[in-house]
Amino acid sequence: MILIKKNYIYMKTKKPLRVPKFKNKAKEREFWSKVDLSRHFEKRDFESVSFPNLKPSSQSIAIRIPSYMLLRLKERANELSVPYQSLIKEYISRELVKK
Repeated sequence: MILIKKNYIYMKTKKPLRVPKFKNKAKEREFWSKVDLSRHFEKRDFESVSFPNLKPSSQSIAIRIPSYMLLRLKERANELSVPYQSLIKEYISRELVKK
């Protein structure tokens, strides 16, 4: 149960947690970095949620590569037991960090 009074949110849990209104994001980050939520909540206090409209953090692209190269990538990925697209991303990532 959440009760909102004046500038604080009170949660009915193991030990009440007073969450103040924050002047800026830095103050809010500082507050949450110091809070041990295990002192205020138990497992049964949580409920499952889903975010159906959450956008993926990656972006799809189309790339044309020769068939033999794709076949070799898939073979190599199979040898390493990883998905071939993950292997492609790994190869690209390695090249991007090189100086």
